[in-house]
Amino acid sequence: MKKNLYISITALSLAILTLSACVKDYADPSRATQDKISESTKGLTGVAVSLQSRYAAGRGNIYNTITASGFLANELTLLNQGNTAELQLSLGGNSLDGGNTVMANLWSNSTKIIYDADYVITRSASISEKSLVSGLVGYSTIFKVLALGDLAAFWEKVPAASGENVNFITRNEAYVKIIADIDVALAAITANPISTAFLGTIPAGIDIPNTLRALKARYALYAGNYALALTSANAVDLSKKSVFLSTAINQNGIFGAVTSTNNLWQPIDDTFGLPVGLRPDANDKRISFYLSINNTIAPKWRMAGFAATLTSEWPIYLPGEITLIKAEALARQATPDLANALVELNKIQTKKASQDPLGVGADLPPLVGPLTQAQILTEVFRQRSIEMYISGQKLEDSRRLGRPQSERKRNFVNYPFRERDQNPNTPTDPAF
Repeated sequence: MKKNLYISITALSLAILTLSACVKDYADPSRATQDKISESTKGLTGVAVSLQSRYAAGRGNIYNTITASGFLANELTLLNQGNTAELQLSLGGNSLDGGNTVMANLWSNSTKIIYDADYVITRSASISEKSLVSGLVGYSTIFKVLALGDLAAFWEKVPAASGENVNFITRNEAYVKIIADIDVALAAITANPISTAFLGTIPAGIDIPNTLRALKARYALYAGNYALALTSANAVDLSKKSVFLSTAINQNGIFGAVTSTNNLWQPIDDTFGLPVGLRPDANDKRISFYLSINNTIAPKWRMAGFAATLTSEWPIYLPGEITLIKAEALARQATPDLANALVELNKIQTKKASQDPLGVGADLPPLVGPLTQAQILTEVFRQRSIEMYISGQKLEDSRRLGRPQSERKRNFVNYPFRERDQNPNTPTDPAF
């Protein structure tokens, strides 16, 4: 595949994003040229490959979701108040409005990813080589559902489609759409396993089928479909990992923006932002995995873990997340299975780093039961907050698991001004 093809498509995508709010039709005067390029097999593959860079690199969705959730759910501390958007997120409440650039960028970037992914998925149907089609559909679906899930994590309603004056759907309806899209992708892969030739054209690190199953478990849980969440989680191979690989050229976005500069934000401290009674045990080895200590220059607590170096890999999901989905789903069933929920929790509590594909392990003595449903769910929240630290999921966890509102600086965020100015269907902003 020619390098200049990737460059041209990526440049075109960036230009469109800069000039358009998400409600715009992404067409432009070069549409005919883009269509001619993109409808070829190489062109569609190039568009699909660009999705990962848009999602993971620089100030893409990884940076924006981690920054937003991290401040709103008390995982981070701000180092420089000159960073206006991050300052607003750190204050929360009425300080955060539709002009916040972190949230506006998350909105526009997510909607562009969804648009491009749909473009690939739709046009790949005309390709005769079905093992390539299943690869294009599976790979693009990963980024489509991640982007839609990111929107649903921070806004009460999300766009139902791309285009002018689109209508909005609820978060739960978005999760239902996500699950349906994943089912289509998994069915395509089952019918026609992804060719090794296609896998050789995309960035290494992502196990497509396993990632789709993991994301299905995640969003089924968020949708309150506990039976499906449990079934989907059980289908995930926990011996495997699925990650965004970083290089000296395509650097780890959090390292580049945060770890290497020490002028933006850092972890709040070794409490992980948890209240008294839920904080990590002093012997929890996940503390030293996620945090480094500088006793000479403030702040004391610094980013480590998946943001330790410019080439650190970044997980799309953690195997520990899947185990904790099982624990929560078991506890929330119509007939709660609290005993087996505790078994799943203890898999996380006692796991050694050497037993985890990503090296995350608490290595603590097991929790002692029996525990009530409320105690199980509180422990799920505690374990997710530590096991999945700085994953962009804590705000969702805090709401879903019924934590006190005082532990959040906002429940949901305002819609971007650019969206409200151009789309009369934009919903009312949340009260908090």
